[in-house]
Amino acid sequence: MKTTMYLALAVAAVAVSGCVTGQNVDRARGVSPDRASFSGALAEEYRKLTVYEADEMADWRDADSYARKSLTAAKGEAVAPTQVAERDLPADRTDELNQARSNLMAVFNDGARGMAPRPAARAQAGYDCWLEQLEEGHQPEHIARCREQFRTAMKETRAALEPEPEPEPEPEPEQQVEAEPAPEPEQQEPEMEPQRFTVLFGFDRAEVPQAAMGTVSEAATLAKDEQELELAVTGHADRAGRADYNRELSLERAQNVTAVLTEMGVAENRISVAARGESDPAVATGDGVRKRENRRVVIVVR
Repeated sequence: MKTTMYLALAVAAVAVSGCVTGQNVDRARGVSPDRASFSGALAEEYRKLTVYEADEMADWRDADSYARKSLTAAKGEAVAPTQVAERDLPADRTDELNQARSNLMAVFNDGARGMAPRPAARAQAGYDCWLEQLEEGHQPEHIARCREQFRTAMKETRAALEPEPEPEPEPEPEQQVEAEPAPEPEQQEPEMEPQRFTVLFGFDRAEVPQAAMGTVSEAATLAKDEQELELAVTGHADRAGRADYNRELSLERAQNVTAVLTEMGVAENRISVAARGESDPAVATGDGVRKRENRRVVIVVR
């Protein structure tokens, strides 16, 4: 008799749980937040995950989890990204995932929720989705898709946080001073002083900015006019981020500038490429500090 009663209670509990889960999912389907705010954009991202897990994957546990997050965010309440410890994840991936979450929280602390609400919301939802798919572990394409959403949204968020560069001041006109006629020099080729050209980059960017193409063109023109000259192209980075990452980023910047020079007609065998990472800043800063003057490639023509 008691066994029958306990079984009945267990079945009833499961039924109630399933009913609550279904109610959360149904309520989340109807969420229609103001996506201009971070909370609204986050509610929408979690709503899409809810519908996908319920309708496409029949994963009611995760559908309910996303639904509850969507409903909470829709009320304007804070929803934190998933902690790595909340999921049963492969041990060899936890360092990467913890670092990714730290990077996400860093941009939030820099004001991303207010300055870039939509990409910031996509980054958080992509991160949670990445952890969920890794825990399931049997759909590599889903893991890759969620990870790519996180990484792409992080790049967009960082770009939105980057301040607009201040316009360069107009140079003062040079005063014309009449000089005494110089004596005739002896007929010999003067040795040209090395000419330096500096190209500045956006934060965490390696592509050559359109605004810097004129500087690269000046270096290319000088090199084409003086065929005996060689070019040294050296990439640098500021101190925001890991040193090994910054070295790779500085090398990519130098390689991209070299590619533009060759497209402008400079022979590749006249160009040497080097990368200094964050080791040789133009302006000294503490570790982790962004500095536009340090995100540069220096072209020396000599």
